[in-house]
Amino acid sequence: YMIILSTLATGTIITMTSYHWLMAWVGLELNTLAIIPIISTMHHPRSTEAATKYFLTQAAASALILFSSMTNAWNTGSWDITQPLTSPSYILLTMALAMKLGLAPLHFWLPEVIQGSTMTTAFIITTWQKIAPMSLIFLTMNNLSTSIFLLMGLLSSLVGGWGGLNQTQTRKIMAYSSIAHLGWMATISSIMTNILIMNLLIYLIMTTSVFLSLITSKSKTIQDTTSAWTLSPTLTIIMLLSLLSLGGLPPLTGFIPKWLIMEELILQNFNLLISMMAASSLLSLYFYLRLTYTTALTLSPNTTQTKFKWRFYPNTSTMFITAPATISIFLLPMTPLILL
Repeated sequence: YMIILSTLATGTIITMTSYHWLMAWVGLELNTLAIIPIISTMHHPRSTEAATKYFLTQAAASALILFSSMTNAWNTGSWDITQPLTSPSYILLTMALAMKLGLAPLHFWLPEVIQGSTMTTAFIITTWQKIAPMSLIFLTMNNLSTSIFLLMGLLSSLVGGWGGLNQTQTRKIMAYSSIAHLGWMATISSIMTNILIMNLLIYLIMTTSVFLSLITSKSKTIQDTTSAWTLSPTLTIIMLLSLLSLGGLPPLTGFIPKWLIMEELILQNFNLLISMMAASSLLSLYFYLRLTYTTALTLSPNTTQTKFKWRFYPNTSTMFITAPATISIFLLPMTPLILL
C-alpha cells in the first residue's frame, strides 16, 4: 500500500515539475496506474466497476494529452509545455484536462467512481488527483481558450448544484460538490491564476476536513450522519462548520474564493455569468445545509446503547482533523495576507 501511495505521489510531482509534454504524460500515467489498485482493494463488483470506469476515462484523457502534444510538436517542433499551442492541439488539451478533472460536460465518471470506492479512496480522488491536471492548466493557461473554460465552469457549477440535490449518499454529494468547486476554479483560471491556486488550496483543505470527519464518524449516507453526535459532540460541530465553509458562507474560509472570484469576474464585466454561478452555489448550499441539519440539529430515533458510543476509544486517529478543520473555519480574516 505504501509503495502504491508513493507512486501516486511521485506521478503527481513529476507532472507538476515537468516542462516536457512527454514527462507530464508519464506523470499522469503513473498517477492513474497507481490509483487503480487503491480503488479496487475492496473485492466487490462495484469497486471493480469503479476502477474500470476510472481507468477508461483517465486512459482516454492521457491519450488525448499525448495526441495533442504530438500534433503540436509535429507543427511547431517544440515539446515545451509553456510554448504556444496550435489550434487543434489546444482544443484536444482542453477536452483532456476537463476529462481528467471531471469538469462538466465530461463529469459523468466522477460520481460513479467515487460511489464505487471506499471513503478513503474517494478522499484521494477528490483531493490529490486534482492537483496534476490543475498544474497543467496553470502552466498552459495562456494558450487555452478563455471562453471554453468560462462555459465549462458555468456548466460545472450548475451540474454540481443540480446533481447533488437528489443524493442520499455522502460520497456522491462530495463528488458533486467537487464538480461545482472545480467549476469555480475553471472560470477564474483564464483570468487570474493566483486566485486559482488559492482556491485549489482552500478547496483541498476544506474537502480534507469534511472527508476526515465523515471517515471518523463512518457516515456513508445522510441517515448515518444523524448518529454522529453519539461518537463525539465536538466532531459534529466541526462537521457542521466545515460543511458550511464548503458551501461558502461568509464568516468561514469557504467564502474567500467565492468572494474574490465574483469580484474579479464583475471587474471583467461577466455579470450574467457570475449571477448564474451565484445562483448555482445556492443549490450546492442547500445540500450542505441538509447534511448539517441531519448532523447537528436532528436526533434520530435511538436505543439506550447508541448514546454510549462515545465511551469507546475511536478506531481512527482524530489527530489529522485538527489542522484542516481549523484552517477551513478560521481563515477569512487572513484574506489580505493570502492575496499577496
